[in-house]
Amino acid sequence: MSRIGKKPITLPAGVTVNVAADNTVTVKGPKGTLSQQVDPDITVKVENGQIIVERPTDQKRHKALHGLYRALLNNMVTGVHEGFKTQMELVGVGYKAETSGQLLQLSLGYSHNIVFAIPNEIKVSAETLKGKAPVVTLEGIDKQLIGQVAAKLRSFRKPEPYKGKGIKFVNEAIRRKAGKAAAKK
Repeated sequence: MSRIGKKPITLPAGVTVNVAADNTVTVKGPKGTLSQQVDPDITVKVENGQIIVERPTDQKRHKALHGLYRALLNNMVTGVHEGFKTQMELVGVGYKAETSGQLLQLSLGYSHNIVFAIPNEIKVSAETLKGKAPVVTLEGIDKQLIGQVAAKLRSFRKPEPYKGKGIKFVNEAIRRKAGKAAAKK
């Protein structure tokens, strides 16, 4: 059996789960509400303060969906209870980030600034401390949406392996390469 799929999800205090007839699972918590359409083959039950995800057979497809939907539901419960937060660093001389409402304005060494509209479900903030790289913080309840926005921001200027310049996650290790000078020795 799927080791992930057969684990029950414990519901924290203040979180309620509703499973509709069309297999739509709605999770409500102190931070908000999320809903997810579940494949009709997968059964979702709420018993004794736990969510239990079950599959009908041991087919490869059912095994894959079993673990997938258990992980998605767990992320929904965590999101509405605690929320998710991602921090990204802008490493490079002259790189800047500014926010105004849901607009993030980035200066990344191009001839123009990049203005990126952040979805309303995510809170964005930019912080620049003297002597440190600017940090962009994304906060929200939907883990998938935060990851998607973070990946889009990173795509504007990926970290390069020689100097390490670009947009990277905080505490991310960039594999560095030696330049041309190391080859001459």
